[in-house]
Amino acid sequence: MSLTTKIAFFFAVGFMATQSLATDVAILRNGFTIRHESRAPLGETTRLFLTSDGSSFVDIRTAEIDRIEQDLTPAPAVQTPAPEATAPSSAPAQTPTLAPIGRAAGNLVAPPPAPSINVADVVGAASGRYRLDPDLVNSVIRAESGFKVHAVSPKGAQGLMQLMPGTASKLGIQNAFDPAANVDGGTRYLRELLERYNFDMVKALAAYNAGPQRVEQYKGVPPYRETRLYVASIVRDFNRKKLAQQKAATANSAKPQSQAKANAAKPRTQTGATRSVVPTSAKRAASPAGN
Repeated sequence: MSLTTKIAFFFAVGFMATQSLATDVAILRNGFTIRHESRAPLGETTRLFLTSDGSSFVDIRTAEIDRIEQDLTPAPAVQTPAPEATAPSSAPAQTPTLAPIGRAAGNLVAPPPAPSINVADVVGAASGRYRLDPDLVNSVIRAESGFKVHAVSPKGAQGLMQLMPGTASKLGIQNAFDPAANVDGGTRYLRELLERYNFDMVKALAAYNAGPQRVEQYKGVPPYRETRLYVASIVRDFNRKKLAQQKAATANSAKPQSQAKANAAKPRTQTGATRSVVPTSAKRAASPAGN
């Protein structure tokens, strides 16, 4: 290999390394963003690596990614203060360390029976108050408790959105098994996390599961298998709902057009052809003689 070839080769490797370390933002069709260090196509999905060493990643359907932009967000301030001084009132040191997916549903308490409550109405009300997509809140509830009102995780998280007792107290929730109070508090906390991380849904969900201090410690999704699966599950479920809604909207918009075409075709096929009119001369020729 000549000296010129070697120089060109090392320059190319260095350029690719620089590109892989640059932080980009994947803007999804649903409006959320995912900051990542690098990415790799995997068939119909794209793997977004959230850390430079590739230890933390999330897989997103390529069709759900609208575009990729360079991350121009200023670098975060040096985190020298103690966590107690920087954490908001709704994110104490014991902010929700929630149960892994599917685990909470198997650890139920047996409280006295409560009247049936429409969870969809509760989610809709809380989502409206805190300006969140109800589909996102429903996806979080599905991952947290499987819609079990009285679910309790091994670590003590309670209710539909699996709030830790300390967090519920900070949010002013007296009964974490009250669906309306639980969903209101969980939705409010999720909104605060989204604002905290500039509406980066992946970071906000990771903080909801593992705590903001862990997200800030690892500058992204912590390298915990539970948290990675948790985030990926919610993103996948939420995007699945949005894709289904888009397909339904497309199908509904096509129905009036097809109906209009059908209505326009009916007069041409029926005009003058649906009635059987026999001419008078034909009637006379067909009548018996003498009548």
